[in-house]
Parts: sequence; structure tokens; C-alpha cells
Amino acid sequence: MELLVFHTLVVAHIITGATGALAFWVPVIGRKGGVNHRKWGQVFTVALLCTGSFALALSLLSLYDPMGTHPQLVGRFDEVFVRGFFGHLMLCAATLTINLTWYGWLLVRHRGRQELNRTRAMYAWQWITIGTAINCAAQGWMMGEKLLIGLAVVGVATGLTNLHFLAKDKPTREDWLKEHVKALVGAGISVYTAFMAFGSVRVFPELALNPVMWAIPLTVGLVIIIWHRLAIERAARQRRGTVAQAA
Repeated sequence: MELLVFHTLVVAHIITGATGALAFWVPVIGRKGGVNHRKWGQVFTVALLCTGSFALALSLLSLYDPMGTHPQLVGRFDEVFVRGFFGHLMLCAATLTINLTWYGWLLVRHRGRQELNRTRAMYAWQWITIGTAINCAAQGWMMGEKLLIGLAVVGVATGLTNLHFLAKDKPTREDWLKEHVKALVGAGISVYTAFMAFGSVRVFPELALNPVMWAIPLTVGLVIIIWHRLAIERAARQRRGTVAQAA
């Protein structure tokens, strides 16, 4: 029964993750603020929140019974590796994905109205993300797996930078736009990383912890974030120039 529940969650996780991975590119490539941007952005947000929630459930089941939920890995990896990779690492990735998606969605919904962003749940998710990241780093240290520590650094950095933005009383339009891009592109990075890393362990187990499998989505995502940040700054300069001319 436990294995059936686990496999059902895996299927749901793959379906919602694939939906989010495809929807991701419409708002990234298309015209910003248009109908398609908003519509597909909503599809991406719902899909990623579901994906992260399924991943959270999968990670908890993997922590509870690592070999029972992954019988195909018996004889290939030991219980410590399976619990660390599919339990602690996935737990960190799941909370990070949920956090980034929800945070990015609320910022574009509330814009500069910080009082609406500063909820107990929002602050709680930052500390949950930081907590699961620290746990992931500790497990990686004990296992001797540097990739667990690498993801933990991303989790801690995300929680701290989100808290830093929430501390701003009057963020500018450029401030919340940059945070919106950082968060939702970051969520996109997480779903592609999951497909390449967690997915590869089922087909090509020897590639599961290959740094290349993790570096490709991260590199592409960072390029997208930097490009959009520069575009936001360029638009802001143009807007200030237009206002100055009008005055």
C-alpha cells in the first residue's frame, strides 16, 4: 500500500512538474505583462506549488522508509545514500520550490504593498526553507556529498534574501519586479534540476550526482535572471528619462 501511494505521488509529481516546466517559457520569452504572460504565469504557479507539495510528501515517505519506497535501488545504493538523496535533499528542494513559487506570485500580486506580503506564513516559510537547507548541509557533510551542501547554500541564500526584501518598507517597482523574476525563475530552475538530477537516478544512476546534471539548469536560469534584471533597470532608466523630459 505504501509503495502504491508513493508511485501515485511520483506520477502526479511528474505530470505537474512537466506542466510547470513547459509553462515556464511563455512568461520568460513572451511579452511581459500581457494576457499570455499572466495566464501562463498562473499555470506555472499552480503547477509548481503542486509539484513542490508532491515532492514534500515523497521526501517524507523516503525518510520514513528509504529502501521500501525505492526497491529498484536496492543493491545499487545503501540506505544512507537513498535517505540523504531522496529524503533530505528532496525535502530541501521541495520547501525551496514552494517558497520561491509562492513568494514570487505574492510579489506580483501585491506589488509594493509590503503589509500584504508580511504575513506569518510568509515569514515561516523563509525559516522553514533555511532550516531544511541547514539540515541538508549537515547530512551532506556526514555523507561526504558536496552537492547536498551546494543546494543548502541556495536554500539559505533564498531565505535570507527574501527576508531582506520583506524588511524594506517602501520597495520600488524595480525592487519587487527583480524579486519576482528571481523567485519564479528560481522555481523554474528547481523543476528542471529535479528532472535532470532526480530523474537521472532512475535511468542512469551513475549520473545522479554528476555536477553537470545540476549545473546546466542553474547556468541557464542565472542567465535568464541577469538578462531580465538588466531589462528592468533599462526600462526604469527610460521611464525616469521620460519623466525628466516632461518636467
